[in-house]
Amino acid sequence: MKIQLRFFASIREALGTSQETLELPQAVDTVGALRSHLRERGEAWTAALAPGRALRMACNQQMADEATPLSEGCEVAFFPPVTGG
Repeated sequence: MKIQLRFFASIREALGTSQETLELPQAVDTVGALRSHLRERGEAWTAALAPGRALRMACNQQMADEATPLSEGCEVAFFPPVTGG
């Protein structure tokens, strides 16, 4: 399955990219599995997408959690929580 990835704010800065198209292995079928899969890319990815890190995720511009299923052509975004002040 091919998906679109988007990274925003400090996540984008840590990873050095704002977007990419990715072909996923068949076993990567949820947002949580995708997050885990991306952490395998190396140290920057592991730190930016760490399990305990405050991070928001969206799938097709709807807030998502780890169990949200992925589908062909979907857009998944990772971004830090927004705070005001």
